[in-house]
Amino acid sequence: QVQLVESGGGLVQPGGSLGLSCAASGSFFSVNAMAWYRQAPGKRRELVASITSGGSTIYADSVQGRFTISRDNAKNTVYLQINSLKPEDTAVYYCYAEAVINRWGNNYDYWGQGTQLTVSS
Repeated sequence: QVQLVESGGGLVQPGGSLGLSCAASGSFFSVNAMAWYRQAPGKRRELVASITSGGSTIYADSVQGRFTISRDNAKNTVYLQINSLKPEDTAVYYCYAEAVINRWGNNYDYWGQGTQLTVSS
């Protein structure tokens, strides 16, 4: 089993910055892609940013240039640095990881419990 534990989040003023982190723990061989998703009230969950084990990244158009995703493979941890926050960034942010759980290469998707980010003055 794989657990994803997120930290960060909270109440931030518009224009502010914040960092989120998510650490994977449990029984697995390796972690492939890791990502951050978010879900605002009344909206579908959407991809914010993803990063491969090799460091290749993808960003949603709405966050390009303001959000930076990174990871520490040795710690199985993914980070999201968020700058120039806007009220529309308010959402629950979820960590995602694709983990290889055995030597045969079987992999599964795992999700964190979510952390609330509210951008408001």
